[in-house]
Amino acid sequence: MSSVLSAIDEPIFLVGAERSGTTVLRLMLDHHPELTWCIEFEYAVDQVSEQGHLPALETYHEWLETHRIFQACNFEIDPHLDYSQLVKSFLAQQASRTHKKIVGATVHRYFDRLLIIWPNARFIHIVRDARDVARSCVSMGWAGNVWAGVERWIEAEQLWSCTKQTIPAEQRLEITYESLIAEPRKILQQVCSFINVPYNEQMLKYPESTSYGLPDPRLIEQWKRKLTAREIQLIEARTAAMLIERGYELSDLPKLDTTAIKTRLKLEGWLRRKLFQLKRYGFPLLVSNFASRRSGLKGWRKQVQMQLNIVDNAYLK
Repeated sequence: MSSVLSAIDEPIFLVGAERSGTTVLRLMLDHHPELTWCIEFEYAVDQVSEQGHLPALETYHEWLETHRIFQACNFEIDPHLDYSQLVKSFLAQQASRTHKKIVGATVHRYFDRLLIIWPNARFIHIVRDARDVARSCVSMGWAGNVWAGVERWIEAEQLWSCTKQTIPAEQRLEITYESLIAEPRKILQQVCSFINVPYNEQMLKYPESTSYGLPDPRLIEQWKRKLTAREIQLIEARTAAMLIERGYELSDLPKLDTTAIKTRLKLEGWLRRKLFQLKRYGFPLLVSNFASRRSGLKGWRKQVQMQLNIVDNAYLK
């Protein structure tokens, strides 16, 4: 019992921007004989306010009914638990079903709010070159251009810069995606040392049970091959100082002044993202989504959200 209590009271959170290597690192960690990992755990903090106010339980339970990731995890909701106890119970269920003593979870946003519930948690922060993150976000359909695609990276990195100031040094570890891919064993040994478990070669056997391949150095600096000069300039116009601060070199391209084109770039990104959504979901479902959100009819809204989830699940398989 004591090991389970420790697992849920002092978990390990893997944080960083989406498309920064959190999935491949999570797979590596989850294949360690002593570690188990929850996929995107944002549902533990999305409903917590900026001021740290926890959501009403009835509202939260209802929200989880249509949360795609939470539903895929098949965790049970105990109606007798308060909010903190409930989200901790999800980690306990993960530890129990896998019979592993150390549990972690991946969180891409609002990870500062985790400290409200888990003040003794440990954090692994992973960062990837913003130019590759922006490119990847566009390919996923989350942004219509790289100008918008880099926003998730900016938000996550700014949040980590603030959050890490409140976390004791012994409770946080910072790594880069590039070093993980270039030297996976070396970095995983550092991660294991941080978690206080021995390194295990099983961590690199995740390709046997997943669709992800082994670390490939060709995945590093793809932006140099796949982005146009102008796209690189647009990203660097927003992130130059942050890239340098994180040890990344800027391109040799001239600095681009975006003052006069910011509005056009935002509009272009929005329009392209909507066109992507139209292609994925179809016009009728998009219209239903828009109307149901504004109707106040909970039954209709739930029905539409479940239809969206079905489409997303099919796409992400």
